[in-house]
Amino acid sequence: MGIVNVTPDSFSDGGAHFTPQAAVAHAYSLIEDGADILDIGGESTRPGAAAVPAADELQRVLPVIEALRDCGVPLSVDTCKPEVMRGVLRSGADMINDIRGFDSELSVQAVVASDCALCLMHMQGEPRTMQQHPSYDDVVREVHDYLSAGARRLQEAGVSADRIVLDPGFGFGKSVAHNYTLLRELTAVMGSDFPCLVGVSRKSMIGAVTGRPAGQRLGGSVAAALAAAARGAHILRVHDVADTVSALQVWAAVEQGVRA
Repeated sequence: MGIVNVTPDSFSDGGAHFTPQAAVAHAYSLIEDGADILDIGGESTRPGAAAVPAADELQRVLPVIEALRDCGVPLSVDTCKPEVMRGVLRSGADMINDIRGFDSELSVQAVVASDCALCLMHMQGEPRTMQQHPSYDDVVREVHDYLSAGARRLQEAGVSADRIVLDPGFGFGKSVAHNYTLLRELTAVMGSDFPCLVGVSRKSMIGAVTGRPAGQRLGGSVAAALAAAARGAHILRVHDVADTVSALQVWAAVEQGVRA
């Protein structure tokens, strides 16, 4: 899953693809690099980020979605606003990626009648304050229980199980230790009922170990992606598609062999 941030303030590439033309060009370059899905976002969810009005978010993402409808890969939209969900679904989005885990009835109502995929993520707190004092008694159990309960809630509302994807929410209300515990124990966190999406690319958990700023975290991000894949992750949400694809190809060759 290649990241297309149509924002001025995302933590790693804010402003780099802020115009529709730049975002669309970046999206096509990610597809050429091997992206199977694109994840388009019009609101930064980095720690401390300010909220964006729904109208502004729609103004940012709708032209990009409309330009990419025939790009050949599914389009995911990263949003937590019901009105944005409805708008992007009308414009052809294939997945809604909600950092708030469809925790409001309005969000569920916005998506239940569609046939789009739904990514339900775990977050403790909210973006402006989530990294101030994250606290868990048992982070693996608590994230697992939240995701399981969220999936049941969607199914009880009428969402078929084959539409649901779960995301542990690395960096969303977690300390560095929490993040690495979740990654190490990813199989236990997720169970086996639903596909798992992992997004660790360039995040502060990588910087905490490598000491590198966001723009210099490629090696650490690829290593984390491979660790997630080895533990059963189905979708890897990344900035650096080509390098991640190459790493996965080599890892697969090691694990599965290659033809002589």
